[in-house]
Amino acid sequence: MEQSQNNYSRRSFLKVSSLTGGGLMIGFSWLANLIPNEALAATTASAKDWVELTGFIKITPDNKVTIFNPNPEFGTNVMTSLPMMVNEELQADWSKVIVEMGDYDTPRFKSQFTGGSRGMAMAWKPLRTAGATARLMLMQAAANEWNVPVSELTASNGVVTHKASNKSLNYGALATAASKLPKPEKVELKKTTEFSLIGTPQKNKVGKNIVAGDSLFTMDYKHEGMLIAMVIHPPAFGMTLKSFDATEALKMPGIKNVFDIQVYKDGYVRAGFDTRAFNKLIAVVGNSTWEVMNARKKVVAQWQPIETSKEMVAAWGRQKEETTPAGLESTDEHMKQMNAMQQKPGKVLRKDGDPETAFAKAKKVIEKTYSAPFLSHNPMEPISCFAHITDEKAFFVAPIQIPEMMKQNIMANLDIPGDKIEMKLSRMGGGFGRRAYGHYIVEAGHISKKAKAPVKLIYTREDDMTNGVYRPTYMVTYKAAIDENNNVTAISIKGGGIPEGAVHENRFPAGAFENYIAEGWEIPSNITIGAFRAPGSNFIASAEQSFLDELAETIGKDPIDYRIELLKKAKANPVGKNNEYDADRYIGVLELVKEKSNWAQKDKNKKRGVAAYFCHSSYAAHVVDVTMKNGQPVVENVVSAMDCGFVVNPEGAKNMVEGAIVDGIGNALFGGMRFEKGVAAQKNLNQYRIIRHREAPKKIDVHFVKNTIDPTGLGEPPFPPVFAALANALYKATGKRLYNQPFINDLTKG
Repeated sequence: MEQSQNNYSRRSFLKVSSLTGGGLMIGFSWLANLIPNEALAATTASAKDWVELTGFIKITPDNKVTIFNPNPEFGTNVMTSLPMMVNEELQADWSKVIVEMGDYDTPRFKSQFTGGSRGMAMAWKPLRTAGATARLMLMQAAANEWNVPVSELTASNGVVTHKASNKSLNYGALATAASKLPKPEKVELKKTTEFSLIGTPQKNKVGKNIVAGDSLFTMDYKHEGMLIAMVIHPPAFGMTLKSFDATEALKMPGIKNVFDIQVYKDGYVRAGFDTRAFNKLIAVVGNSTWEVMNARKKVVAQWQPIETSKEMVAAWGRQKEETTPAGLESTDEHMKQMNAMQQKPGKVLRKDGDPETAFAKAKKVIEKTYSAPFLSHNPMEPISCFAHITDEKAFFVAPIQIPEMMKQNIMANLDIPGDKIEMKLSRMGGGFGRRAYGHYIVEAGHISKKAKAPVKLIYTREDDMTNGVYRPTYMVTYKAAIDENNNVTAISIKGGGIPEGAVHENRFPAGAFENYIAEGWEIPSNITIGAFRAPGSNFIASAEQSFLDELAETIGKDPIDYRIELLKKAKANPVGKNNEYDADRYIGVLELVKEKSNWAQKDKNKKRGVAAYFCHSSYAAHVVDVTMKNGQPVVENVVSAMDCGFVVNPEGAKNMVEGAIVDGIGNALFGGMRFEKGVAAQKNLNQYRIIRHREAPKKIDVHFVKNTIDPTGLGEPPFPPVFAALANALYKATGKRLYNQPFINDLTKG
């Protein structure tokens, strides 16, 4: 049995309290143990204190067990998988457990976060310890009732049993007595071989609520006296508000007010997720969505060019100065700028051996350049936020991935004390990184404060698509030196992006070549970017794995075997000391996908491509089968292999991989945002191409490497390698290597 010491759990399970009317409540915050020097009480408290906790287990006398999920939910199934961790150790009847979304805890915890594929890993021990703590306290209450040692008791399906005397009590009958007991100094956690719930496929715990329309989405939220608000932002990046005339708009039916707002104060030091595209906006407030939409058209606004500015950004423990250049940017100009940067020496990020000499002596040099455009997130539910700012408190209902990171922003820009901020977390209709950025929460707060009324801010699809936040545009060049014996003697990587680069200098194939160099560069932009599923990895994986495929073909080796050969070399004799990946786990997914896809078995009717990648602490490999019909690609089948450590819920995990594959294929083939003089060329989904149902793979087979490693990332790791697996398959089907995304452009060229 694995032991959990009290010095760990004291910070993770904060309070044990009696509920009004009896019962037991055990609070937990799965990241509280990461908060340094925080004095957190471990004393009993009244029930009203519990509503402020990040999450908790509630057991009432009528034997209802509720597990409050701390993480925002936007389709990653944390409303099922995280409570499964609790219940594995709690041993309640899972079929009867109620799962509810916990509200944002403002006073103490800074770690309610869905993103970065870290939720499962960081919850793994704390949530299990929460369940084990509750179970042991319930068993101790039963031992006291029956005057027997705890060691003689068992707990299962919400019942504590003493087999010797044939006595049993359900958790509800024991909850009140258990809440009065001191918290145990240590608890025993199950070994992975003892799990009965974790590791078994479970359907979405709140699936019926979603189907029935009972889940709370901000777009559906209603409040007495609530007004509707919309904003008008500049028509182009590089422009700002000069003045406006709302005379005609204010005459429209149902319109209450039109005014301008400044989202962030001058001099505000932004945090990592404080990205906002336009800081000065016009707000239109009225009774209904339709009335506000019509009134917006009547506002006459004057816009002016921005000036180049610099501001400090405090991100990930360090501050840096960020430049926002003046000017109206265009996609064609971006391509010229990036090509020019590729012709200059970049900043050396890593260098092993003597790559310059190896390239000078090479018999053959392969050099290929890859590019990708800006991408729009396009979550199904457009951006929205409810805000009600009064003298007593600031109340928000928000679909936000990182609620705790919004607190300082709200305090600084709305002049609201932290202890007056409350936030109800709604279910998100998609996010993919877009809802990590909460500028719309601050906007809604400004509007409510100025309108002196409860307000729901709504973005239209056009507002969201033309207001940022985008995946950056990138370019990278890979080079390989090959000697007279057909051996690869050096690898060079140079690349960057607008406005951030994408080269991961310490990832594969670093460590596998004696001579290796990685260089990077960045070009500032006033087009706002942000995290996009597997940020920083989704493009570079496509370029790297496409290049390795072409390299393997050049030297006459099977693409899977060549990757495994390089990884074995990196394992046996690694070059450098900072290689991020585990070669064994990398090899494991390649060998698994090779086996499950029957790689050696050729099918003349299908053309196959493979790719594998490491990011967010996990490993993914895909084999994609395609055919060409009437000049269009058809994805017949995808076989995937994943190593994400111990899989908590195989059903939810499989769904996430399937979603990542469909999403990746769609973005690789069709995704792309163009700009003409600062104006987004695509403003809605009739112009921005996304994957259709008929274009999704006909079949997806997902396989997981079986191991007992603690869970690692899953939401993002399957996404990056599918781009290259598709590109490599399309090369086999068409004879054309694809270097520029979206691939459909090059595929349809003559």
